[in-house]
Amino acid sequence: MTSPKLVVATKNQHKLQEISQILTALIPGLDLADIKSAADFELDDPVEDAPDFAGNAILKAQYIATNLGVPALADDSGLCVDILGGAPGIFSARWSGMHGNDEANLDLLLAQLKDVPEAYRTAAFRCVTALVTPAGDICTALGEVTGVLRSVRAGEGGFGYDPIFQPAGYMCTMAELSAQEKNKISHRAIAVQKIAPQVAKILGK
Repeated sequence: MTSPKLVVATKNQHKLQEISQILTALIPGLDLADIKSAADFELDDPVEDAPDFAGNAILKAQYIATNLGVPALADDSGLCVDILGGAPGIFSARWSGMHGNDEANLDLLLAQLKDVPEAYRTAAFRCVTALVTPAGDICTALGEVTGVLRSVRAGEGGFGYDPIFQPAGYMCTMAELSAQEKNKISHRAIAVQKIAPQVAKILGK
C-alpha cells in the first residue's frame, strides 16, 4: 500500500466518505487516494475514555499519528438532547449498550422521548475534529447544527440519528437530505471545513 498523506481515524465508511469528500473539495491537489482510514491498517481501536468530544477526538488522532507516523484526522461527535441534559452526547454511538447499532440507539431514544412535546424536543448535533501530526502538534475545530427531534423516522440517507433529526430552518430530516446538501450544513461538515486549512498547511497544499 502506498503511504497515505492523511489517515482518518475511523473504521466507519460513512464517516470516511463524508470527511474525504469535504477535504478533497476544499484542498486543491488532494485526491481521495491520498486519504486512508484506520480500517486499512492492522491496529486495535483505542479506548475512548475522555470526558468530552474534544478529548476523544484527540486521543484517536494521536493513536494513529503515533503508530503510523503520518498526520491523522479524527472526529468525535454525537447528539445532545436538551431535555436529557445533553445526553446521549459522547455515548451516542452506544446509547443502547451496543456500539454502532443505529436502530437500537434510535429505538431507545424514541422510547425515552415518547411523551415529550415537540416544543421540548430540541437537540444539537456536535462534532469536534482533531488533527495531530507525528511530531505531536494538535489542532481542533468544533461544528454544531441545532434542530428538533421527530417522533418517527424519515429518510433513507445518512446514518445514526439522522432519520429523526430535523435541522433548524428545514422541513425534512437530515436523512432526507442529499449527500451534497448534508455536507453543507452538518456538524461534521462544519468541523471538517474549519480544520481543512490546517490540513492543507500540514500537507503542503
